[in-house]
Amino acid sequence: MTHHLPTVAPFDMAIFGGTGDLAMRKLLPALFRRFVDDQIPPTSRIIGVARAELTDGEYRASVAEALQRALAGHAELLEHIPAFLERVCYRAVDATATAGWQDFATLMRSDDPERVRVFYLSTSPDIFVDICRHLREHNLHRGNSRVVIEKPIGHDLESARAINDAVGTVFEESQIYRIDHYLGKETVQNLLALRFANALLEPLWNAAHIDHVQITVAETVGVEQRGPYYDHSGALRDMLQNHMLQLLCMVAMEPPASLAPDTVRDEKLKVLRSLKPIDAGNAARLTVRGQYRAGASGGGAVPGYLNDLGRDGSRTETFVALKAEVGNWRWSGVPFYLRTGKRLPQRVSEIVVNFRAIPYSIFAEGSGTVQPNKLVLRLQPDEGVKLWLMAKYPGPGGLRLTCVPLDMSFADAFGVAQPDAYERLLLDVVRGNPTLFMPRDEVEAAWRWIDPILAAWQSSSDAPHGYAAGTWGPSASVALIERDGRTWHDDDND
Repeated sequence: MTHHLPTVAPFDMAIFGGTGDLAMRKLLPALFRRFVDDQIPPTSRIIGVARAELTDGEYRASVAEALQRALAGHAELLEHIPAFLERVCYRAVDATATAGWQDFATLMRSDDPERVRVFYLSTSPDIFVDICRHLREHNLHRGNSRVVIEKPIGHDLESARAINDAVGTVFEESQIYRIDHYLGKETVQNLLALRFANALLEPLWNAAHIDHVQITVAETVGVEQRGPYYDHSGALRDMLQNHMLQLLCMVAMEPPASLAPDTVRDEKLKVLRSLKPIDAGNAARLTVRGQYRAGASGGGAVPGYLNDLGRDGSRTETFVALKAEVGNWRWSGVPFYLRTGKRLPQRVSEIVVNFRAIPYSIFAEGSGTVQPNKLVLRLQPDEGVKLWLMAKYPGPGGLRLTCVPLDMSFADAFGVAQPDAYERLLLDVVRGNPTLFMPRDEVEAAWRWIDPILAAWQSSSDAPHGYAAGTWGPSASVALIERDGRTWHDDDND
């Protein structure tokens, strides 16, 4: 069955930081793929904006190279690059001064009052306010204009409020799109479908039937070129405060009345406000932080964090594991175990919903161990859903039980490549659909829960636990879950 992909309205999208890694590696390839699928009208324009003095031709050449890298293995798409580049241009602008702004404003003005203008701030948060101020000075914030803000939105609650206040003096809240690309992933979207489009799961989606939930976001890489930024951030701010709490909200939220933006976002906000506090009184028991040391990854030796950083010492965590609880009727007593880190053995992002054991087994001891059911939602690298069930092993010799998966790979099930999360999110901005974006109060609620954890760590004399690169973090992370009689999910052990 072929599904028609609707075209969006004509738009102009200005990408500030248009020469940067995110623009070249994610944003422009995402727009290109939507262009190839005829979702971008021919009159739309994509404007790269940065400080470097480049001509349109020079910028297009850089974009072409980036697309060729992104399309490795998809040679059939290369023929579309010239047509896409016709919609791409460049303007040199100094975000903190006046240089280039008049020329940029002239380019962005339109005789059509309904034309959509998107300003994507793929820059350091330090210059969000400067860019918004210039947009207001040139009257580009009015009409059908939207601004997209990349994480991190602040480094604590106070700084997040300052950014939100400053951007909010220029744009209305309805014009501000705070992006978290994890919410655009197919598996996260399918979580809504699995829960609310099937009668099978939702009656079981509560403390009476679910034992615990695990959320893992693991990376094999180190800090790479992000060392200076990362050392002022750490894993808790970089991954858990945004991506992982968003995933927790999607798992734990109550059924919304509809998929209207405000109803979905209201239910997620309720989850954040229901999280039981972790602070100086219990952080040592409920959290683990680690920092990778030299080890082996990807088949070779790799240096430790301090070597990557070029410093003799740092208390910044590259790994976090914690036990969270949602204090409401549905989830009372159900722990949510979250872990994320760099230089781990696999690149994987997944949600594992572990159901309770059956109350009584009718099977003889020799039949095999009856294991609790488990629902695994894999976000990367191969998006899909796997439901582990008990079944009889085929053949004679008596009834022998084994645990087997009902395995649905999205690529195999639908016969199409799964779109990158940015493909959906960028066009949602153009459509004016904020469902998958974070409102101000949601961002601030997340920081309100995270800040006491940061404060507890800062007041503690304990340094992060060391762990060898290529392992699953410090042993204290294993102890965190195993002292509750549980263990971290590992596909290799299933």
